[in-house]
Amino acid sequence: MAFIDYYKVLGVPKNASDKEIKKAYRKLARKFHPDLNPNDKVAEKRFKEINEANEVLSNTENRKKYDEYGEHWQHAEEYEKAKQQEQYQRQSSDDLGGYAEEDFSDFFSSMFGGRSSGSHRQQVKFRGQDYNASLQLNLKDVYTTHKRTLTVNNKNIRITIPAGVENGQIIKIKGHGGKGINAGPNGDLYIEFSIVNTTNFKRDGDNLYTSIDLDLYKAILGGTITVNTFDGKAKLTVKPETQNGTKVKLKGKGFPKYKKEGQFGDLYVTYNIKLPKKLTDKEKELFNELSKLR
Repeated sequence: MAFIDYYKVLGVPKNASDKEIKKAYRKLARKFHPDLNPNDKVAEKRFKEINEANEVLSNTENRKKYDEYGEHWQHAEEYEKAKQQEQYQRQSSDDLGGYAEEDFSDFFSSMFGGRSSGSHRQQVKFRGQDYNASLQLNLKDVYTTHKRTLTVNNKNIRITIPAGVENGQIIKIKGHGGKGINAGPNGDLYIEFSIVNTTNFKRDGDNLYTSIDLDLYKAILGGTITVNTFDGKAKLTVKPETQNGTKVKLKGKGFPKYKKEGQFGDLYVTYNIKLPKKLTDKEKELFNELSKLR
């Protein structure tokens, strides 16, 4: 989460041409692509850094800001405004015979953490840089609200992850980004969740979907069966003459609704009717008799 040198990430010098940057990006992107490195967390992290570096360095305007302001490049416009203000103050002082030149000589030094200049002049405060992180969780992890400790810039942060968080959802942790400059406010930390599903349930919002095998006799005659839900088991009544592909709903047996304590979606169960195999002669005879009755 600390400052990343995008030139080092792509392995190119600071005077690299656009063509060299593009070539380096394509080579590294192929090497660390998730499809070629399944379940490799290091490769996944490198791939994200490579894409981030390319987004900045392949954009002429962003690269110019990055070259001049480094990790603070996203605040370039604020620095430029401050610079213009300093020039205006300098011009005004010359016109009015005011402050000496040394009163302004360390203007930007003070903004970047150097010594401050004249006490009469107010230092410009800048908000710290926002940080972005991704957190991979299993679907089972987000079924209940729980706490998790993250390490950001060598600092442990204890966060609460609400039940029902969705894949790709981003939450903001206020004040846990980069430090503000000249006592300015800290930036924020944005966490994007990547939810991996290793269960037999398919999730769609707050609802869950699954399918179960149903034997022919139960489908024809009906009865009671026990089905797996996400957090246990439930009894389900099968109606006589149930058809293949029939879908039934178990209300409130789905996934927790995000930040709505005690509220759940529904579970939808689809029946796959299985025909019997290796029939005995007697069974075949009975089926023949049944077919004649039909």
